[in-house]
Amino acid sequence: MAIPPKFLIQTAQFVWKTMWQTMMSQLAPSDRQGNFQRVESEFRGTIGSETFPAAKNRYRLYVGLTCPWAHRTMVTRVLKGLEDCVEMSVAIADVSVGGWRLENDPTGCGSMKELYQLGQSGYSGRCSVPALWDCETQSIVNNESSEIIVMLNEQFNEWAKYSDRDLYPESLREEGDRLNDLIYRTVNNGVYRCGFATSQVAYDQAVTELFETLDFLDKRLGDRRYLLGKTLTLCDVRLFTTLIRFDLVYHGLFKCDRHRIRDYANLWGYLRDIYQQPGIKATCPLDTIKQEYYSSLFPLNPSGIIPLGIDSADLMQPHQRQDLATTL
Repeated sequence: MAIPPKFLIQTAQFVWKTMWQTMMSQLAPSDRQGNFQRVESEFRGTIGSETFPAAKNRYRLYVGLTCPWAHRTMVTRVLKGLEDCVEMSVAIADVSVGGWRLENDPTGCGSMKELYQLGQSGYSGRCSVPALWDCETQSIVNNESSEIIVMLNEQFNEWAKYSDRDLYPESLREEGDRLNDLIYRTVNNGVYRCGFATSQVAYDQAVTELFETLDFLDKRLGDRRYLLGKTLTLCDVRLFTTLIRFDLVYHGLFKCDRHRIRDYANLWGYLRDIYQQPGIKATCPLDTIKQEYYSSLFPLNPSGIIPLGIDSADLMQPHQRQDLATTL
């Protein structure tokens, strides 16, 4: 007897959903309501301390081109002109090794897992990027992006090409920190809360908060060039690395599809403004970002099909944001 199509469909749905939930539990842990729970960074050392004194060519930054958190550190490194002071190694997202692969690394490590275990024997936690590595003591200083970018801004000015550029000015910190908290929860992490939600309720809440904040930010940028006025700050860096991936990846793969960034009158010009800053475009390999997201996050894209994506030439259109440079 032929098996009824209804039975085949229901069985396939059950098997696939069970497998999907299992894979998602490993990729992106969630609570009982289906809300994605980001794991806290474990290494929180500080450059400028007795253990990790500021020095030229002592530290190496490990990044992944796909990762928006690592991208923050790449952008900050460029904006401060630290390319000749803080070395950088690029890890490659590789599903065959279940994490970040390293090629021809000075430490001899073949993956971020091996690097973490070199830095701390027996380490079994998350082996994430970015990671700031101390080449002298062979140890990880810090793997929390929000802290690394502050250290890059403050601790290497003696060797920075743009030492007079302060991306975290004291006078703007209180307002910037409040804005960063909102942007982190609803935008930076918000897109992941949408893409990695395992229940409709969790997704609905995350996507609503995401676009409420994007609407707010678009309005805020109507009378100022950057988030805190006329000065580019770490607040902008933290938002930029999510926005540059939004239309390319998050809109489709993560179901953040109410609007694109290019649909916003002010956010779209703001994104182009930062992208066109000297050296920033080189930190945004759009084809690599698209390829690694759609191929590495298998549970979200089981077919493995890579979409055509956006036309990068659009990001070079005149932004005309300079007219707002003198406001605020």
